[in-house]
Amino acid sequence: MIKKKSDFKKFLDPEIISGLKTLELRAKMIVEGFMIGLHKSPYHGFSAEFAEHRPYMQGDSLKNIDWKVFAKSEKYFIKKYEEETNLICNLFIDCSKSMSFKHIGKISKLDYAINLAAAISYILINQQDSVGVTFYSNEIKKVLPPKSNKVYLKTILTELSNLKADGKTDTFNALNNAADNIKKRGLTIIFSDFFDDIDSIVSSIKKIHFKKNEIIVFQILDPIEKNFGFESDSIFIDLETNEKLSSQPHHIQKAYQEAMNEFINKFKNECLNLRVDYNLIETNQSFEKALLSYFAKREKLN
Repeated sequence: MIKKKSDFKKFLDPEIISGLKTLELRAKMIVEGFMIGLHKSPYHGFSAEFAEHRPYMQGDSLKNIDWKVFAKSEKYFIKKYEEETNLICNLFIDCSKSMSFKHIGKISKLDYAINLAAAISYILINQQDSVGVTFYSNEIKKVLPPKSNKVYLKTILTELSNLKADGKTDTFNALNNAADNIKKRGLTIIFSDFFDDIDSIVSSIKKIHFKKNEIIVFQILDPIEKNFGFESDSIFIDLETNEKLSSQPHHIQKAYQEAMNEFINKFKNECLNLRVDYNLIETNQSFEKALLSYFAKREKLN
């Protein structure tokens, strides 16, 4: 258990988290570090209380405030009832070879996605919500159907721990096929670098959206993939095809940055048009930004 306010930020740092021995411990530390940062005070007994309470919102009856929790956290929480804890969440994780890239980021894109997915799974199942996970590249690698028991959390974490980057990117076919496995409406979260044709990506997201799912997109990039900040002549190797290209980065940096910004902005705008929550995450960033986005969406669903 984390006991000092000054400790919590280190447990949101991807590099420090990746050094922890097990994925279960990493997930627990990310979530507890986030909650301590959010409430600005140690949140003892977090696991049980978090499963049974939600933050007070305007319009809630004062009689439902749990004053014991207020005494510990100095924040207003409402007792949650069973009907509020039946969310079905499907996580889609891109495990194509491009996700293995790491340059100036603290961890690879896939490792970042794994840790974030583990933390969100930990939150959901401790809230008695159901979590399913699909791994994909140019095909569906594995599907874990949504379940809500704590034994199943260990299954999810084991599969995440063993996940390796493999295959080429084909978001359109993979997500189209994965969408067929979504039987009930709920929350869908997609983790990927989305290095694919934007129109195809949006088409596959539309299929999930058509099933009346709320969607969060995490576009995960190494910082150098945005700024192309290479300082010397380089040979670039496509992780998915092994093709090589020699280049003087400073000659093409401006054109690259313009093309990348255009790509990101187009994808972001397409998501916003569909009312999909779009989040650009760099692998040197704290997990805090991503978790804040998740919680904002989760509150809308209550």
